Amino acid sequence: MSDNATPAPAPKPGLIKRLFKWFFSPTARYAWGTITVVAFAAGVIFWGGFNWALEVTNTEKFCISCHEMKDNVFMEYRNTVHYSNRTGVRASCPDCHVPKEWGHKMVRKIQASNEVLHKILGTIDTKEKFDAHRLDMSKSVWRAMKTTDSRECRNCHKFDYMEFSAQEPRASKIHPVALTQGKTCIDCHQGIAHKLPPKAKEAYQDMLDNIDNVGVVQRVIDFLQDADVAKAKAVPR
Repeated sequence: MSDNATPAPAPKPGLIKRLFKWFFSPTARYAWGTITVVAFAAGVIFWGGFNWALEVTNTEKFCISCHEMKDNVFMEYRNTVHYSNRTGVRASCPDCHVPKEWGHKMVRKIQASNEVLHKILGTIDTKEKFDAHRLDMSKSVWRAMKTTDSRECRNCHKFDYMEFSAQEPRASKIHPVALTQGKTCIDCHQGIAHKLPPKAKEAYQDMLDNIDNVGVVQRVIDFLQDADVAKAKAVPR
């Protein structure tokens, strides 16, 4: 055999061995493994902080941390059955105004940034200003509930779970009709937790008449919230 014979190439490392080598191979300063572990830990910390912030801003305490809410609608809500009742079950601010589903909740949180802006601008920082805007704010909430079939109400109240015969005579008569006609909670219960604005009945009808007369931003919000405007419009008045 010649002394100048080319040596046989070394066998190629297996996939696991190559991945292991890459994981612990240094970049300019740090091993990829170190970078991956640190990035994962940072992600866990970020997600934990993000979720903590969501939970903090999803409490009654946070909702009434500004005087606009505490001195107005919260005082009204304290005199209702949703605040105090014989069963001891309380529906607080986020139970009625923040969706449970994560995607819908995120959209609502983004919408709330507009409320923060008006807090800064002082749009409703006095009772007089609040009452002056109460009708528009009410119509906005009514529309959101109407187009989502009173989704937050139905976390607790569903026609399928109701025993009509056990209800008081008026409710036991109206609820089956509402179910048949496709009506939703907000159609009859606009003032269940807060004081109604002047001419609320006429305002609700006006909201229904113009339920699809909205801008591009609201249409995007409707899409992201799975709002069914066509269904809401088709329900008999």
